[in-house]
Amino acid sequence: MKDRIRVALVGTYVPRRCGIATFTHDLAKAIAEAQGEPLDGSGIVHIVALTNPPQRYAYGPEVTFEIRDGIPQDYRAAADYLNQTSVDLVCLQHEYGIFGGTDGEYVLDLVNALRKPLVVTMHTVLYEPSENQRRILIALARRADRVVVMSERARQFLIERYGVPAERILRIDHGAPAMPFEDPAPYKARMGLEGRQVLMTFGLLSPNKGIETVIEAMKALVPRHPDLLYLIVGATHPEVRRRFGESYRRSLEEAIAQAGLQDHIHFVDRYLDREELLTFLMAADIYVAPYLAREQIVSGTLTYALACGKAIISTPSWYAQEILGDGRGLLVPFQDPEAMARALDHLLSHPEEREQLRRAAYERGREMAWPIIGRRYLDLFRKILEHPQAVHRPAWLPLRPSKLPAVRLEHLRQLTDETGLLQHAWGTIPHRQFGYCTDDNARGLLVMVREWARSRDPSLLPLMKTYMAFLIHAWNPERGRFRNFMGYDRRWLEEAGSEDAHGRALWALGEAMAFGPEEIQAIAAALFREAWPASQAFQHPRPWAYAILGGLAGFERFPGDLRLQEEVKELAQRLADRFQVHARPGWRWCDEVVTYDNGILPAALIAAGHRLGEPRWVAWGLDALQWLVEIQTDPQSGHFSWIGNRGWFPRGGSRARFAQQPLEGAAMAEAAARAWEATRDARWLEVLERCVGWFLGWNDRGCALADPKTGGCRDGLEPLGPSTHQGAESTLAWLFTLQLAHRLLPSAQERTRPERTARDPLALFHEAESGSCSPKNARSPVDVSSSLP
Repeated sequence: MKDRIRVALVGTYVPRRCGIATFTHDLAKAIAEAQGEPLDGSGIVHIVALTNPPQRYAYGPEVTFEIRDGIPQDYRAAADYLNQTSVDLVCLQHEYGIFGGTDGEYVLDLVNALRKPLVVTMHTVLYEPSENQRRILIALARRADRVVVMSERARQFLIERYGVPAERILRIDHGAPAMPFEDPAPYKARMGLEGRQVLMTFGLLSPNKGIETVIEAMKALVPRHPDLLYLIVGATHPEVRRRFGESYRRSLEEAIAQAGLQDHIHFVDRYLDREELLTFLMAADIYVAPYLAREQIVSGTLTYALACGKAIISTPSWYAQEILGDGRGLLVPFQDPEAMARALDHLLSHPEEREQLRRAAYERGREMAWPIIGRRYLDLFRKILEHPQAVHRPAWLPLRPSKLPAVRLEHLRQLTDETGLLQHAWGTIPHRQFGYCTDDNARGLLVMVREWARSRDPSLLPLMKTYMAFLIHAWNPERGRFRNFMGYDRRWLEEAGSEDAHGRALWALGEAMAFGPEEIQAIAAALFREAWPASQAFQHPRPWAYAILGGLAGFERFPGDLRLQEEVKELAQRLADRFQVHARPGWRWCDEVVTYDNGILPAALIAAGHRLGEPRWVAWGLDALQWLVEIQTDPQSGHFSWIGNRGWFPRGGSRARFAQQPLEGAAMAEAAARAWEATRDARWLEVLERCVGWFLGWNDRGCALADPKTGGCRDGLEPLGPSTHQGAESTLAWLFTLQLAHRLLPSAQERTRPERTARDPLALFHEAESGSCSPKNARSPVDVSSSLP
């Protein structure tokens, strides 16, 4: 018998968002590793993937053949292909819904033409099938050398209701990651959930999940356990969303709001990559499976909960009865909120019993670890190949400018009234309570000027004039400074604002006098000259940077202004000196803490060095920028993960992961643009692409923050997903970044692009347009809600 077995797995496959796709991937990896080989396309494991045109998937190299599920000819072609390859055995994942034809009957064309040994893993065994469903399952069982099921109940059904001989059936567990048995506390800290008792349900959201039962139970539980948090993790089931949209989720949200439980029940409305899903699970104190269907024959979610050593409360589905027996979990009746509340209250109030359940669950979960499951499948394959049964041998796309979303100003117009740009929004509704600020109106003027320079669209003028008027009114000549905060009643809340606000105003005014329409230029130049002297007394590096960028723009309008040139040089030298004083090996920064709007600092240094002929500044700025890119890049998928404002990043300390701000994306985009202009190095355009990708979902939570239909942008990325609010700063950050992409990325057609190692972030645009929130990074999305439809 040969040492290594070459196996072909047939089924859906990652990155398709499907429980069987995840299962197929995990099984393939486990089989390869059981033979001491990686899953790398070397040929030990081949994948024949079911696709659903027009959807296309960025498969790994192990996928060697695709079957278009609705094309009958593809099934026979797949059989012909497998017959001609060197694979020793085929393992087919069966679920009625993933194959074409009535009840997926096209799969029979494949197995009947196959000349290789066949194992069929049955993810669904119906107790009361239709006649056609029964016919298909029996035909598969007759053709297969062995049938694998994942529960004893499924085995009994095949024997008693389908007539499959018992010796042809083997039970092998679903499979789950091999996890340590650990306390939830450190995982809660990682997710920002300290001090909460956490319940969790995960999987594709649909009405059969029974979430309403837990919501009702929470009404009774929260008064007794005020620190309780119930996490409902997972996107809406694609078929439910296709037919009904998000109406079911909205109905749950309304029920939660009516019960006043918004602080105690949170949705995580997206697909999660494996690491994130397991982090959520490990952070949970109790896993809840309130499903309504008794007939559930297997559940990936319960399997994962066992593997993570969770205390589990479930309704008595067939799989739950089997897998949670012998003290591995608690069962409560279907649709009985009172019983659910009693069971949860008991475990929450008796941590020692909860610990006993955890340990019992974990012991069972260890038996389901994928390395063990991989070896069991491999052992089965070896036995089949040793005793063959002759009776079963019957006759990142390159980015193109056209892919970019359009620059849309609908939300920005909504946030702007006759006074100026309001700071905040409640969702998408302007929040008047917080009034206005110079910071945002300066940013607004800058965005409008850049859009004018790009499009010359006269409809931009009203917004531009409104923001310009605000800056004029904000100027306090007696103090020589701009005021910053204004209440909605139009009363200033201070006589002099921050250095940041003053610096941002100078940046906007500098670009307005250089690149704005004629009717704006002269006014902007006059106000800039009046406000500029204050910059020389600034004490902090970010205001220096804003002023430098404004002054450099001023040179475009008045290139002979030698005094302005010298004063910009002075500010740039101060900034360069800061980098020299604070930079150390491994810490290439100008301060002891990396905080906010970070890309602006190297952007100003690079721009000043490039414009004023100081190559040292360019080199220092590029070095700092490269370091910023490195420390804010996810090592697995290559997406940006901005330093969060919950603790920042102190030298010698740990980097805060949340809350990530859109402002960081805009600052990095500006820095990348300045680096490209100074060096023409294509890697900086790659950085700009990744900045756009962060807004569109290529981020730590796989969620789009920008709304390409309105131009709005959510205010931050939190542990449980994006903020729901779309304020001025975030919206302008998105528009600013998108403008740079429209201006510079056409150059992508003129450069030689390096090989992409991650999914093209802007391929996310079409999904982001629909408001979806799903994992968009290069890691495989995980959906193990169930192996059932």
